[in-house]
Amino acid sequence: MPNMIIRVIDAYVYITTDNGILFLLLKRAKTKMYEHLWQGVAGKIEKGEKSWETAKRELLEETGLIPKKMFIADHVSKFYEAKDDRINLVPVFGIEVNTKEVVLSDEHSEYKWVTINEALDLLVWTGQKQAIKIVNDMILCNDDRMRWSKIKV
Repeated sequence: MPNMIIRVIDAYVYITTDNGILFLLLKRAKTKMYEHLWQGVAGKIEKGEKSWETAKRELLEETGLIPKKMFIADHVSKFYEAKDDRINLVPVFGIEVNTKEVVLSDEHSEYKWVTINEALDLLVWTGQKQAIKIVNDMILCNDDRMRWSKIKV
């Protein structure tokens, strides 16, 4: 029977503009597994670290950005790894930032600020698409989920 584990996070970074919400997508470098894949901020949880702390750290490491606001998305992504017969559960976060000025790490080769529809065209995995849709929905609906899901930054 496969093991279930939480070892990575996904975060969808956004900025609110006069023309609406834009999401930050990062293109993985060709030196990385899944080269050229578009994604949000993602990364491995370090020992002793909480998932939300990982999201905040990875945001800084991968983009140089600081969160203005952060929340837990109403979604957990999942994927199966055959090599280790492992099901990964992936906590998802929404992170608002104040600036579009990104400083990329060597993990990524480029970035884009895009609308939700452009993001859905660029992302390939179903879990990514579901996650960013839910983050977008939570931002726009501003229902009680946001109040209950806030993370103090």
